[in-house]
Amino acid sequence: MNTKQLTLTAMMSAFVFIATFVPKIPIPLGYAHLGDAAIFLAVIFCGRRVGILSGVIGSALADFLSGFPLWILPTIIIKAAEAEVFWRLKDKNLILSLIFASLIMAFGYTFAGALLYNSLSAGFASTPGLLLKSAVNILVTLIFSGAIKNKL
Repeated sequence: MNTKQLTLTAMMSAFVFIATFVPKIPIPLGYAHLGDAAIFLAVIFCGRRVGILSGVIGSALADFLSGFPLWILPTIIIKAAEAEVFWRLKDKNLILSLIFASLIMAFGYTFAGALLYNSLSAGFASTPGLLLKSAVNILVTLIFSGAIKNKL
């Protein structure tokens, strides 16, 4: 990784962290935020490596500082998978790739919640909030990616 990629990763990690940490909307087992939109935008404008790393670093840091350290490992796995899937599919169909990546995130956290709390119902309690959060993040991504591309 060269200096430019390292700097970009640090900046985008901060962007993901802020988008995840600041607008906290409580949902069962956690909180909703705009971090996924930040990850998607990082992937679109900065590429695969920066997008995945900034998504993992920024999201894990937000979990830690929000008092959810139990979620750091699942977050690392889920956010890496979400960004990777989005990267692989985005050039074929942007909207479908956002939906598919968001579904991976939602079901990843549902499964992780069921494992961490040893309760399938606990995991499923978060699913509606995660899906709603996903819809908002998809909309924000589409709006901002279009606006940024028009400015470039």
